[in-house]
Amino acid sequence: MIRAYAVADVRAVEDTAMAQLPEGELMARAARGLAKVVRARLRERDATRVVALVGGGNNGADALYAVARLARGGFHAAAVLTGAGPVHAGARADAERSGVVLLDGSLVFDGAGEWADVLAEAEVVVDGITGIGGRPGLREEAQRWVAQIPQDAYVVAVDLPSGTDPAGLVAAAEAVTADETVTFGAPKPVHLLPATEATCGLLTVVDIGLDFSGCTPLVERLTHDDVRPLWPVPGPGDHKYTRGVLGIVAGTTAYPGAAVLSVLGALGTGPGMVRYHGPADVRALVLASAPEVVTASGRVQAWVLGSGVDPADPDATETRELIEQTLAADEPALIDAGALTLVGPRSAFTVLTPHAGELAALLSRLTGREVTRGQVESAPLISARAAADALGAVVVLKGATSLVVAPDAWGLPVRSQADAPAWLATAGAGDVLGGVIGALLAAGLPPMDAASLGVLVHGVAATRASAGGPLRASAVAAALPATIAGLLRR
Repeated sequence: MIRAYAVADVRAVEDTAMAQLPEGELMARAARGLAKVVRARLRERDATRVVALVGGGNNGADALYAVARLARGGFHAAAVLTGAGPVHAGARADAERSGVVLLDGSLVFDGAGEWADVLAEAEVVVDGITGIGGRPGLREEAQRWVAQIPQDAYVVAVDLPSGTDPAGLVAAAEAVTADETVTFGAPKPVHLLPATEATCGLLTVVDIGLDFSGCTPLVERLTHDDVRPLWPVPGPGDHKYTRGVLGIVAGTTAYPGAAVLSVLGALGTGPGMVRYHGPADVRALVLASAPEVVTASGRVQAWVLGSGVDPADPDATETRELIEQTLAADEPALIDAGALTLVGPRSAFTVLTPHAGELAALLSRLTGREVTRGQVESAPLISARAAADALGAVVVLKGATSLVVAPDAWGLPVRSQADAPAWLATAGAGDVLGGVIGALLAAGLPPMDAASLGVLVHGVAATRASAGGPLRASAVAAALPATIAGLLRR
């Protein structure tokens, strides 16, 4: 599992380490690790020119120490220095001794300066303008620097891309977009949360001897190795009821495919039984696709509700009433699509699976004020947390990076998963995901584990089905059994 820690905890851990080490040792470790990564990227590109953008904080010092090492190794190294505050004296002296070309980035002539000419020739750029103590956005001077970074230069950010929100809560209009971010000790929320993760590029964590054992992470990400210890693998004493019976109320005459895809997603995950409830014509389509589905009423241990259902459709009145009855019951439930317009606080475990537009509509209903999709997309964790707190439910905000968020009162880290190819942005993918998570709820997994495992496995199955090209949602469902088997063999 990948764990990201709050900035305050990172600072405290660093302070503890510095108190136990010779002065400057921790920064020296960071600079050595950064220089090693940048050297590797230069060599991979058969490149010789590196330019650091150096702010006044520790990240700027790390960048300056790193390019000094590269200069001593024979690379053409330069550094653009901030005019907004003093640069680390030791790092500057080391750079001067090592032959780094130092340029005053505050000098501007006709919109640029000498530094711009040097930056234009950079093959690798090291971004050390701001650090994890900074605020979202860049001051005007830094914006000029960033605008001059060559399009084909490989950008390595120190700790985080300058201008991004260290807490990962909001997207900033003015920020560096890095090809790679080198951070130290452990990831921070900025690296894993959807508002900021895309700007970080490849994440490389350099071990500098920090001990986070006394800290609670703010964000977690399940990896492939986490599947086996969490997955509900049946034993010789199990039967269909101990493995979990999932009830599905999904699909209408207008959207029958949603029912089929929900059922196929659930069956591919391995429940003991799936019961389907819906209109007769949809029921026939479901049975034609999956004859093992049971359509009679009976025992159910969790529900999937709402995929392909428009509660305002007069033809969906019976389905809507069944969803409302089920929401009033005591079984765990996954709420998707149309059922999101009906759900309120429940005593049973509840998982909501909206995309950004659906979450905006849900928050508008819950708060009585208009919330737009853009507002959700610019502050996804804040938005998902608001819905989780209002409904006492786990919220899965679906996207390129999907968030799994419990109510704040539960005291659990956010889970953030980025396991799927962009090809998965296709109709029906969410219906399959609902079936996967629902089957895990029926097997008895806690909602945070069921939701985050479901998102991971769904994404890995999509990668397998895609093989680098387009895919259909039904292909994701078909890939689930072999995907799960492969993950369990790890």
